[in-house]
Amino acid sequence: MNEIPKTVETPSGKGAADENFPVGSFLLPKRLRPHVMTYYAFARAIDDIADNPDASPQDKIAGLNAMDDALLGRDTEPDETVAKATALRVSMLETKVDLAHGSDLVSAFRQDAVQSRYNTWDDLIDYCLRSASPVGRYLLELHGEDKAHFEYSDALCNALQVINHLQDCADDLRELDRCYLPLDWCKETGANIDMLREPASPPALRAVQMKCIEGTEKLLLNADKLPGKLTSKSLAMESGVIISIAWKLVDKLKQQDPVATRVELSKPQFMLYGLKGAIKGLF
Repeated sequence: MNEIPKTVETPSGKGAADENFPVGSFLLPKRLRPHVMTYYAFARAIDDIADNPDASPQDKIAGLNAMDDALLGRDTEPDETVAKATALRVSMLETKVDLAHGSDLVSAFRQDAVQSRYNTWDDLIDYCLRSASPVGRYLLELHGEDKAHFEYSDALCNALQVINHLQDCADDLRELDRCYLPLDWCKETGANIDMLREPASPPALRAVQMKCIEGTEKLLLNADKLPGKLTSKSLAMESGVIISIAWKLVDKLKQQDPVATRVELSKPQFMLYGLKGAIKGLF
């Protein structure tokens, strides 16, 4: 068992309201929403640990290991410093959801603590399969859905992760010295990572962003199949909302440079495309 540091969590102050996509919305069954929020609280906590600019990689790893130990039951006497991990363990055991969907997130954030560059698109997707896909798999298992549909939820969650990376590409480099743009694509176009520090993306960097957008569109085409595969109408509507918002964000990222401006939906757009997605997911 890893030794638990005195302070594990390093809250950033971010919450569900700060996310680009709905978290535990009213569309989900009321009885399941508390479990979803428990999962989100854990994910937010470990993400904050990995993104803490004031912590060393060693301290980040120690904190993440402590959370993982509490989640997996390796820590037989967990204390309040890992309360969110303990709460998720109780929740996942109660709902009979695989603990791996929490532990895999920890694996991805351990990687964030020590790795700041990605050589290829495949390397990035491997990271997304642990940093994003577990969320969709968790929701499907929580709703009693067929695990065969993980293929489609993985595609959706990986697409959402890449969208977030594109939205935050300049901030990630400036604040964390982290970049998720595939380096081989940068080499192909003649781009370099320091271009993210400029007021706007030069053409070479914009070309890399467009290649990432193209890859995201391919993922979303597969994700489009998800709502029709689900037996839970509420989860189908929720996934429809998220897919619709994701497509609109991709469209905006095609038109707007995320280095020059924050690319996001206005509240009316969020509501409009969310409604369209919910209706599509329902029918």
